Amino acid sequence: SLFKKSGNVHKNTEFKAGSVDVKEIGTYLNTSENMKEVTKEGFLRNNHHAPIMKDSDFTLHRVNNEEIVSENGIKIQSFSNASEILDMTGTTGRKVEILRAVTEIPTQFRSIFKEFPYFNYAQSKALDDLLYTDRNFVICAPTGSGKTVMFELAITRLLMEAPLPWLNIKVVYMAPIKALCSQRFDDWKEKFGPIGLTCKELTGDTLMDDLFEIHHADIIITTPEKWDSMTRRWRDNSIVQLVRLFLIDEVHVIKDESRGATLEVVVSRMKTIQSSLWRHLEKHDTVPPLRFVAVSATIPNTQDIAEWLSDSNMPAVCLKIDEDQRPVKLRKIVLGFPCSDNQTEFKFDLTLNYKVASIIQTYSEQKPALVFCATRKGVQQAASVLAKDAKFLLSIEQKQRLQGFANSLKDSKLRDLLTYGVAYHHAGMEISDRKIIEGAFTVGDLPVLFTTSTLAMGVNLPAHLVVIKSTMHYVGGVFQEYSETDILQMIGRAGRPQFDTTATAVIMTRCSTRERYIQMLNGADIIESSLHRHLVEHLNAEIVLHTVTDVSVALEWIRSTFLYIRALKNPTHYGFSSGLDKVGIEAKLQELCLKNLNDLSAFDLIRMDEANNFKPTETGRLMAWYYIAFDTVKQFFTIKGTETLNELITMISNCTEFVDVKLRTNEKKILNTLNKDKDKVTIRFPMEGKIKTREMKVNCLIQAQLGCIPIQDFTLTQDTGRIFRNGLRVT
Repeated sequence: SLFKKSGNVHKNTEFKAGSVDVKEIGTYLNTSENMKEVTKEGFLRNNHHAPIMKDSDFTLHRVNNEEIVSENGIKIQSFSNASEILDMTGTTGRKVEILRAVTEIPTQFRSIFKEFPYFNYAQSKALDDLLYTDRNFVICAPTGSGKTVMFELAITRLLMEAPLPWLNIKVVYMAPIKALCSQRFDDWKEKFGPIGLTCKELTGDTLMDDLFEIHHADIIITTPEKWDSMTRRWRDNSIVQLVRLFLIDEVHVIKDESRGATLEVVVSRMKTIQSSLWRHLEKHDTVPPLRFVAVSATIPNTQDIAEWLSDSNMPAVCLKIDEDQRPVKLRKIVLGFPCSDNQTEFKFDLTLNYKVASIIQTYSEQKPALVFCATRKGVQQAASVLAKDAKFLLSIEQKQRLQGFANSLKDSKLRDLLTYGVAYHHAGMEISDRKIIEGAFTVGDLPVLFTTSTLAMGVNLPAHLVVIKSTMHYVGGVFQEYSETDILQMIGRAGRPQFDTTATAVIMTRCSTRERYIQMLNGADIIESSLHRHLVEHLNAEIVLHTVTDVSVALEWIRSTFLYIRALKNPTHYGFSSGLDKVGIEAKLQELCLKNLNDLSAFDLIRMDEANNFKPTETGRLMAWYYIAFDTVKQFFTIKGTETLNELITMISNCTEFVDVKLRTNEKKILNTLNKDKDKVTIRFPMEGKIKTREMKVNCLIQAQLGCIPIQDFTLTQDTGRIFRNGLRVT
């Protein structure tokens, strides 16, 4: 039945030891049981890359319309009813599960799911709730279970329910990383364009003219920060009120100390706006419901996320998919390496470079491997070591194809490595080079790719083997352990659903931290909120938006946050004593709230009127609109008005807005030359001594840009762009 439905005859399938591997649909049929049992791993979602096929002698021929006969004479009865559902017997003797067919989708939307005939296990489990109800929905599933399809099902549900023409419907898709957003945008533009929906990608620092475009976009693809800064600036919430479906990807990022708070606030704001609409409109049927659908990696307390996304009249559905349901089985290995006390992080990291070759040899099974390194420089070093150490067996055709890729590269170092079957890939490279390398890796011509962890987040480069080389990375001038989110994201790249049934992830760490990572891989870390650390900025923003108008509303707003849900369950994490009951914890949160409100009014960012209502001040408005940190505002209050230009530049360079600009060792030479050099054009106000901090780097780049001094370094040009985007807000 499977062959018939796909409407084409498969001539190129491989016959291996009693099993047919039909790569096209990615289904594994077991001939020993006369092909009746189709294992669950079978239905794998094909990614966009056409599978690479080999011709073989096992061919299927179509004999009249009713049955298909394979050359070794097994007859397979084909179903006449296309929507007939196959009984799937789970490999681990699970009860019979049913996979749902794409033909269940109404005809006009079926093109969205045209890449596969059946939904996979996780998607089939979620289908009833997503497609036939409007309930809020949280799914916790291992990376690689086809989560995008679940979002697409939710969009389909909205379109099925909404009357044509779809004028006032907005869908927001939010993901923590810009690269994920771009990927989603490219994908959905193709899928939803033909149905008549327009997509708009909102990331980075796009200006207010976007507002016009958003008015006309149906699907808005954005990051929490961008959506937060957009919604902060709107005089009214008219666009926000049109949002009917809010899709949150990677919702576990809420625990991230620097960025989690924004995600939490944005969602809580959507909830608060929704409930205030309910209060103000007597006729409740005129308030279109807002639906949340969130997807998370494997975490223990998904239930808390579901509770947070529940509304008063309907709890959210919470679906957990076990790791053993992952379409590609993942083997996880943690290796501890000895590290003496006097060895620096850099030294330890370098010693690991020489261990990579044997790990690849042991675990890669001659299939593509992806190696994550801590820094851009580390990526290049490790790649060079491996190219010297290892010889990959490449076929003549493969060598020729690699040479072809190499010829179009701009980076000469990379060109040499590529011919050995090794390459690297990081955010500081030319985009064209990055695309070429991604292409070579995706089609399977490139045996090993070294990359930085930042790219793990966005670019989907699945590999058979993933190696995390050292669990420390370099952030803001210090080494720190990867967060769990980072590790899970990197490991999630192991396994290529269209080629593999198994995959391997290897973590290389110090002997002393080995246990910790073993624990982490079992998914035992509970997700907490980090909103309490950033409460002051967010409270101010809500006051400027009039979401929070007085103390009682402030408390109601706190109650709509994930912080509230977790504080009740784990008060000590938030600095409250453990013996408190609900009333006590609420009182503590109220105290925290009041403390922050006092901080705001001390700097005249908010005022109280006679009726104890909050009124934002001009400064408070500017702080919220331009997305300025409280610390920066405090610093600006020290300005006397007599500062010199030099002092102002120094002050701006110290702002927390530039915290993600890193000073890299290999840039110091260029920066020092810009600062002081008797033979060249230098900056107007040179700094004392050598450039050794982030602040000095920012200062130097601001002056070079304003002084029109050209900088011949791609990463520094990138940084200058970032500094000026943020700097425009600050100044």
